[in-house]
Parts: sequence; C-alpha cells; structure tokens
Amino acid sequence: MPRLATMNRDLLLLQAAALLLAACGGGGGGSAPNPAPPAPPPPAPGPASLSTLRSDLASPWALARLPDGRWLLSEKAGRLWLLSSDARTRSELAGLPVVDASGQGGLLDVAVDPDFETGQPYIYWSYAEPGTGSASGRSGTAVARARLQGQALSGFEVIFRQSPKVSGSGHYGSRLVFGRDKNLFITLGERQLATPAQNLAEQLGKVVRIQRDGSLPQGNPVFGLGAAQALWSVGHRNPQGAALHPSTGELWVSEHGPQGGDEINIARAGQNFGWPTRSYGCNYGDPVGDACRIGGGTHAPTFVEPITFWVPTSIAPSNLVFYEGSMFPEWRGQLLMGALAGQALWRLELDGERVVSRNQVFTGERIRDVDVAADGSIWLLADSGKLLRWGR
Repeated sequence: MPRLATMNRDLLLLQAAALLLAACGGGGGGSAPNPAPPAPPPPAPGPASLSTLRSDLASPWALARLPDGRWLLSEKAGRLWLLSSDARTRSELAGLPVVDASGQGGLLDVAVDPDFETGQPYIYWSYAEPGTGSASGRSGTAVARARLQGQALSGFEVIFRQSPKVSGSGHYGSRLVFGRDKNLFITLGERQLATPAQNLAEQLGKVVRIQRDGSLPQGNPVFGLGAAQALWSVGHRNPQGAALHPSTGELWVSEHGPQGGDEINIARAGQNFGWPTRSYGCNYGDPVGDACRIGGGTHAPTFVEPITFWVPTSIAPSNLVFYEGSMFPEWRGQLLMGALAGQALWRLELDGERVVSRNQVFTGERIRDVDVAADGSIWLLADSGKLLRWGR
C-alpha cells in the first residue's frame, strides 16, 4: 500500500478513536464514569418544643414586632418595654399616660404603624383611661400614639376615646389592627353591661374604624341618625383577639361568651353579632345545656352566625394570628389563638371561612397574646409572667 494512503488511514483511525473517547467521557481508562448520585433529601424538621425566653414579666398583655426584629411588650400596670430581637435585653419606654390598672384594665394592646420604616415611626397602644371631673370613678378604652425614636417616645397624642366612660373594670376589648388601607380597627367590649352592645348611640360592644390620626375614614357603614361615630360592627361582648386575614384582608375577631358561647367572627361592615340578645352560651348560674342558650342560641337570620363557637365551657379566647411563617409550612394560612381560662394555644385549620378542625398545640398556660417572629417561630405571652417560644 502506498505510504500516503497508509498515513491517511491511520489519521482517520485516530480521529475516530478520539470521537469515541469524547463520547464516553474521555480520559483515563476510556470507560464512562459512573453518574453522580442524586442529592440526599433535606433532613426532616425536628420536633417542636416550648422554651421560655423571659420569666420576669408582670401581667404582660401584648406583643408587637418592629420591622427591624425588635419587640414592643406591654404590661398591664402601665409599662411598655422595648425588647431586643432575641428578647434577652429590654428597656422601658417613658412618657405613657396614666392608666386605670384595676380589674381587667390597664395598658393593653400595642401596634406598629404600617409605614413605620418610611417616615411614620409611630407606635399605638390601647389602655383603660380613668375619667376626670364629672366622669371621676369611671373609665373607658382609649388609644394613643407617639413616635418611637431610638429608645424614646415623642409627640404623644390621644387619637380615640370610647364613649361613654362607665363604672366597672371589665370587658375593655382593646385589640388594635391596621387594615390594608392603613386605617385602624379597634375592638371594644361592652364593659360587662350587656345591653350597650345593641345601643347604636354608644361605642360599647362595638368594633370601630378610624384613621391613624383619629379622624373618620371614608367607607364606614351608616347606622342611621344618632349613631355613635366610627362604628364598623356591633353586638360584640368582649372581643380580645383580632387579626387581618392574609388573603381577603377582612378582620377576624375572637370574643368571650358568658358561660360557654365563645365565638370567632368576621367583623364585616354594618353587621350585628347579636350580643346580648343571642348567644350559644348561658347566663352565669344557669344549668349547663342547650336549653339555657341565650335567645335560643341561633343567631340567624336577625344576627350573624359565628364562624365557630365553644360550648358548654368557655375557654376565654385571647389574641389571634394567621400563620404565614416558614418554620411550620404545614400550618400556613391557619389561625392560631390563645386561651386564658382554657390555658392553651389553639390551631384552627380553615377551608375558606369554614373551620375544618380545632386542635390544642399545647396546654398549661394562660395565653394572653400570640405573634410570629421573623424566623417563623411562635411567640406567646402568658399571664404567669413568661414570654414563651414555640419552635424548632
């Protein structure tokens, strides 16, 4: 064979071998390496547990998380604390008004302005305000605000006073929730007087809605001539929990029944929730059972039926939060609620506006408030003076 033909043949053989080697992964012994094993699945999350962050509190009432992760914490006697993000350190904020801390009164809820980071560094708090002059010996729920600058308050002003002030020391309600439109909802108890909840001329036993400076917003329902200002919904007993639904933007409230009959309601504009004319609970002292239900129990069609209710024993529901955190993804969209007499944290699974199941996460503490930290853990205030964390 001519030498040139032999060289061309050898060159073609070398090129073919190179192509085969490249197709097999190249290098080494000429065989394809084993494919990389699939990545192992992420480890299953560990079990949740309850830990105590602080145990030196005195009748704590409310928590509110600031945008930078720090916390505001109110105590009933009139102290407002600024806590570090891990709750290890705290400093007291001065400049609050005098509160009536008798009975169920005192310094109550606390909330953060929705525009706190963009020029409105206000915090808001509700409290039992003692009357003066002709109203001496009486009290009423009030709401104030001030700017939080560093660790000091400035520009204090009262933006709401419940009317009228009355005698007694119970059923102040007092939860504060900002709507999507940045107007402020305030829940108001009927001060253990029952009938004012149906009296449209008074703000007792109502949910009211105001602007952040205390003025009246557009869009409040019209209840007719002689109705009190700012009314949103009526016929409430003692709504001590409130939260905005993350999808619908509607206000959900929890409220105490008498003997049984605790309720969760969606407080829609202009609606009447029936107290004291209707309740699935019974008057104190009545034998427990269906026969003693106030007004027969059933609210409809005159009044609005609750989303869910507790009978025959009251659990005394406290604050609410819709869980949107990352630590418990299986709970996203569910409703968490504290209980006082029931001494528990409840988890309510929802299907739209229907409660599918109610489960106690843990028991043994009177839970006054519940909130969610930036990491998705659940923070709780207990009447025992503890700040608790439920997490992994």
